[in-house]
Amino acid sequence: MSLAAQSLSSLRRQLTAGEISSRDIIEDAVSQISARDGEIGAFISSESKTALTEADEADLSLPLGGLPIAIKDNINVQGSPCTCGSKFLSGAYTSPYDATVIKNLRAAGAIPFGRTNLDEFAMGSSTENSGIQLTQNPAAPGHIPGGSSGGSAAAVAGNFIPAALGSDTGGSIRQPASHCGVVGLKPSYGRVSRYGLVAFGSSLDQIGPLTHTVEDAALLLNAIAGVDPRDSTSLDAEIPDYTEGLDQGVAGMKLGLPKEYFTHGIDSQVRERVESAAKALEAQGAELVEISLPHTEYAIATYYIIAPAEASSNLSRFDGVRYGNRTENPKDMLSLYTDSREAGFGSEVKRRIILGTYVLSSGYHDAYYLRALKVRTLIKKDFVQAFEKVDAILTPVAPDAAPKMGAASGDPLKHYLADIFTISANLAGNCGISVPLEPVDGLPVGLQILGPHLGEQTILRCARAVEVL
Repeated sequence: MSLAAQSLSSLRRQLTAGEISSRDIIEDAVSQISARDGEIGAFISSESKTALTEADEADLSLPLGGLPIAIKDNINVQGSPCTCGSKFLSGAYTSPYDATVIKNLRAAGAIPFGRTNLDEFAMGSSTENSGIQLTQNPAAPGHIPGGSSGGSAAAVAGNFIPAALGSDTGGSIRQPASHCGVVGLKPSYGRVSRYGLVAFGSSLDQIGPLTHTVEDAALLLNAIAGVDPRDSTSLDAEIPDYTEGLDQGVAGMKLGLPKEYFTHGIDSQVRERVESAAKALEAQGAELVEISLPHTEYAIATYYIIAPAEASSNLSRFDGVRYGNRTENPKDMLSLYTDSREAGFGSEVKRRIILGTYVLSSGYHDAYYLRALKVRTLIKKDFVQAFEKVDAILTPVAPDAAPKMGAASGDPLKHYLADIFTISANLAGNCGISVPLEPVDGLPVGLQILGPHLGEQTILRCARAVEVL
């Protein structure tokens, strides 16, 4: 097995034992990317020279010392391009600073290596909306890797890199993790700083890890979690060691099965895999409890009002004036704005800007945006009440396994419905993880485990129990 295909914990043991060097891992990753990523398209760019220099200087006494981590290309890394998968920024922007998660990774000894592909500005669930390139699913070429963190999931699943960071606004870590057969963790809102993440939906976005194992996800969360004075939404809460207690099992746990997540529209084999995993956990001593999350049916509509509204506001900064590509020879200031945005943004980004601007406009704000905020509160209350009865909630990640590329072309609603099981956790601010199950017809499938706000230890413990089934 190549070094890049191994888990962080395995590599860490070999590094500290002196069996391998950090340079060995980086060189293996470079070799794997050079040989095979031309077919997969997980990486937009990689700076191997810088990574090798950092590898030679790595402090192996640190928790992630000498270990390379790929970075989704909407997280700022000083001195590296940050394209957000958009023509607007491609070749036109180099980050002048490190995001807080990058500073935290460096403080833990990790080496940021490579920028991974994504749906443009993280808007999509297939990575087909990237303005840079397409990304194939390494587990099933010809199928989507999921999105928007499809490049990060593909980089790990393709064994190009031991782990990666992604961002999750409505399922963008968990869904590609499920489709590619890796572990994907969305932390609770506020658990990880968003400073340096190019904002899509500021009240929804969270940065999290994609890894080979649950233990690796815990290791990375240890490194990136914490309060940050640069992010007023980050929480000043105690940070436990997330690797502790992973193998305690689920005996005595109450695990909820929400009836709204097991209705029509789910592939029968996906449902069977999820229910089989639940029964296996029951056999280990967990108690299965049927619960209800009654406002789930409104989650899609609520999300696709709030998220585009926030995107419309956040993307107003991309005007062709301060940074990014701009139109040549504009007639006046207005055409500078409009022509730059017309040429720079892809169709999905434009669609969401238009929708978001509409729901925020005078005369429609109360009818759409304000009402969506009220429904969001009801969705959050559903979870609060559910977690009074159960420790964690088990659901599918997506209605089916990874579709073929182009299957939803020209049908944005079909893309939006792919997030039906993941977006509620973002609306409520809860944590969630996808852990691989037995594939369906050769295609990876994940189990979603949802926990209460700051309940990462519980879902990691439960995910570990699924991992060792």
